[in-house]
Amino acid sequence: MESSRLVWRPAEIIAVRDEAAHARSLVLQVEGWQPHEAGQHVDVRLTAADGYQAQRSYSISSAPLASHAELLVDCVPDGEVSPYLTGEARVGDRFELRGPIGGYFVWTPEYGGPLLLIAGGAGIAPLASILAHRAVAARCLPTQVLYSVRTTQDIIFKERLEAWRRDDPALAVSFTLTRSAPADWTGYRRRIDAAMLREVSFEMSDMPLAYVCGPTTMVEAAADALVRVGYPAERIRTERFGPSGESI
Repeated sequence: MESSRLVWRPAEIIAVRDEAAHARSLVLQVEGWQPHEAGQHVDVRLTAADGYQAQRSYSISSAPLASHAELLVDCVPDGEVSPYLTGEARVGDRFELRGPIGGYFVWTPEYGGPLLLIAGGAGIAPLASILAHRAVAARCLPTQVLYSVRTTQDIIFKERLEAWRRDDPALAVSFTLTRSAPADWTGYRRRIDAAMLREVSFEMSDMPLAYVCGPTTMVEAAADALVRVGYPAERIRTERFGPSGESI
């Protein structure tokens, strides 16, 4: 079964949705698609007319039982793949996909909770899959989301997060802005630190299972801060992307 997931398969874009000025969701129909686990990712391969190929990995943001795969792509200006997927790709375009892949950064209802989901920028993608799965299979499981972005314009899945929060009193969502904030902003206004994590996560009576995803420096800082406020390392799962100097 695992070997079949590592075969390159044709994928066709059947819908696109702009999530922010720099990010887009692609809904894909994938030949032979197999159900994924919340938190997994896929490899995407593009082939140019001259045969040149470029490959990148993207987290799956859709629920595990969805019939189609949904990927969130954040544009990297100098990238080989993301500028095309966020700016030029259209419904009907095709490329190759391999996956789903990964077994470490996944969540199933059997893992229980409570949950603490920490995201930076496009790191919200696999956590959205976890939240979608939770909404169906483990509603009312105490869950805290802490999402760090530069400005309000950079919030991805804002409406989706707000809808999940409205529908479930056991779900809390907090935002922190690291660059600029509107005058009426009532959320956090700094990078994630130990004090913020203590305020957010320790509202729960039990030590949550923490998932942290985002740029490398943000993930490392958040994970280190979790350990400083008393989290056991075995309760923290991390997934990182991008150059080590990138910050949210």
